[in-house]
Amino acid sequence: MRRLLVTGGAGFIGANFVRHWRSNYPADRVVVLDALTYAGNRVSLPAEEAAAFRFVHGDIRDRSLVARLLREEGICTLVHFAAESHVDRSIRGPAAFVDTNVGGTLSLLEAAREVWLDAAGGPRKHRFHHVSTDEVFGSLGAEDPPFCETTPYAPNSPYAASKAASDHLVRAWHRTYGLDITISNCSNNYGPYHFPEKLIPLTIVNLLEGRPLPIYGDGRQVRDWLFVEDHCRAVEAVLLRGRSGETYAVGGGGERSNIEIVRTLCRLIDQAFAVNPDLARRYPKSPAMRGGSAASITYVRDRPGHDRRYAVDTGKISTDLSFSPSITLEDGLRQTLAWYLANESWWRGVMDGSYRDWIGLNYAVA
Repeated sequence: MRRLLVTGGAGFIGANFVRHWRSNYPADRVVVLDALTYAGNRVSLPAEEAAAFRFVHGDIRDRSLVARLLREEGICTLVHFAAESHVDRSIRGPAAFVDTNVGGTLSLLEAAREVWLDAAGGPRKHRFHHVSTDEVFGSLGAEDPPFCETTPYAPNSPYAASKAASDHLVRAWHRTYGLDITISNCSNNYGPYHFPEKLIPLTIVNLLEGRPLPIYGDGRQVRDWLFVEDHCRAVEAVLLRGRSGETYAVGGGGERSNIEIVRTLCRLIDQAFAVNPDLARRYPKSPAMRGGSAASITYVRDRPGHDRRYAVDTGKISTDLSFSPSITLEDGLRQTLAWYLANESWWRGVMDGSYRDWIGLNYAVA
């Protein structure tokens, strides 16, 4: 039986990973550590089970707490999702990103070194997997080759810089102290349980609520989109078959501009309203009632340092670990929209009044 500690397990990707792992490895013990900040939601996780799943409300910066959990739970695998992750928030308040993403990762590494490497009786078998982002590599030109594991780091936002720093720390703890680590740098995720401050869920919610869709700049910033379940499968592959000290780039093969994503969601929502008359009753302010969601699109001033293009070369993880994404972008967007329509109580529950004010006044959907 494996024993996993999942940091940030109540967040978007973390919660999906916990559900994925519990579904596929029900005999394993999974412990989630999450501070339940605005983007962490206990309701995104399954119910606790005495022998199989435990939730701990706590902060990754609390090294003594992390060390205690590693010891008392006999943890052999730490999967580190916890992070401040929104670029706009990092521009407005960069200190919190350095504190959590850099300081928090340092705390985890030191707790892992204390328990796994410096314990009486010698080093214990372990794996520390660090989940990172393709944003650490900076921005690509239209004709540039995709990012890969050897692309030089060139972060352009406080968020990306904080993640780059945490990547370097994890790699250094492997080379200096011998910690068994792996790193994955993923492209933009989307899917169920995605907090509605990111492009896809925010577009869906704004359209259902009849709000405008402000688009940064010309909307032609390109991203590689990865359905969250495929990302969970990739992390699973790295944990089970990845080589110690290696980095794996994870992409979805879904390069699209932001404006293409928004227009596709407008079309899918209009289609959903056309075949399901009940949606008009549930969302009377939605422009989809009249088949005109795209009319909500407006263009606003671009955000500072906005990267133009991300793309990911998945050759290494495909060759070494036999992983490839299974969900096309169109299918993934349909599944995501269906989930949000079926789980209105979840997204309304996580969007309090102050958050609505913030998204309405301070940033765009893309």
